[in-house]
Amino acid sequence: MSPVVAQLAAFDWLLPLLGTALSRVARIAVFVAVGVYLANVAVAFGAVERIAALSRYLTDPANLPDEVGTAILATTASTTAGYGMLAEFRESGTLDDRATLIAVTINTFFGFVQHIFTFYAPVLIPILGLEVGLLYVGSRAGIALAITLVGILAGAVLLSDGNVDRASMPDDVTAPDGGEETTTREKLRDAADSTWDKLKDIVPRLAVVYVFVTILVERWESISRGIESLTGVDPATVTAVVESLTTLVGLPGAAVPVITVFAFDTTLGALTIAPLVGEVFTPRTAVATMLVGGIVSFAFSTFKRSIPFQYGIWGAEFGSKVILVNTGLKVVFIGVAVVLLLVP
Repeated sequence: MSPVVAQLAAFDWLLPLLGTALSRVARIAVFVAVGVYLANVAVAFGAVERIAALSRYLTDPANLPDEVGTAILATTASTTAGYGMLAEFRESGTLDDRATLIAVTINTFFGFVQHIFTFYAPVLIPILGLEVGLLYVGSRAGIALAITLVGILAGAVLLSDGNVDRASMPDDVTAPDGGEETTTREKLRDAADSTWDKLKDIVPRLAVVYVFVTILVERWESISRGIESLTGVDPATVTAVVESLTTLVGLPGAAVPVITVFAFDTTLGALTIAPLVGEVFTPRTAVATMLVGGIVSFAFSTFKRSIPFQYGIWGAEFGSKVILVNTGLKVVFIGVAVVLLLVP
């Protein structure tokens, strides 16, 4: 046997793995394409706004003006628009700082609704599978709803006429204009264009991560021996330590790399954990792991997105308060959700 043939034979395991990984990628890509397209169509025909209309019934119990419901409606279509309207209320003197923080807190669930249509349903559920995907999205929805209910309760207890000056309400407060009316054909075409843009972003990453994870799982023994020979450290020893730590909270050792990936990118974290469900993770421990990854990711997302966005809307002083309240409530309720998921 020639050296070249011998070298190729040493990688005869690779083609079947590539076939398995890429076939799974193709199936997921089809589901993602259908899901994203249907979500874009739903948004184009006003599904988000119809759900958001219910938000106006939440302002009275919280002692907030009805116009705050308009800002909540705007949040479901555009976070920037919704926050911008609340900032206008604050700057005009309609809401003081306490009332504004409570309004921002009530916004939480309705901001989450936007992501159901644009990310969770069309992208994440096809990657994770129906059971794990629905459990994860349901958990995130429950967390967001709990924060919104805390905001309503806080408004009922902490707000009075002294926190709201209805006479200072800006005259030009309206929901964001959807622009010129478009025909059904134009809406469908725009939805298709948006879907194609999303697929071009997701599918290449999806393919790379699936191939990497598949090879890592299938060839871990060989890879670990290579790591040991290069570094002198036995990965099995490190894994044993990690597993002992994660066992304390009821998660397998494999949760640590998943949490690390989740800290940087939710989609990549979902792609990493999806092949491990049923073998390493149960649906409940998988969702708990992703939620813990969400807590870790706050450290990165705060500097990457929250500080630039919130400081741009509110300024540094009040923006820091918004970040603190948002992050604190999310950490608390994610912690509660993790405990409930891991209860035997």
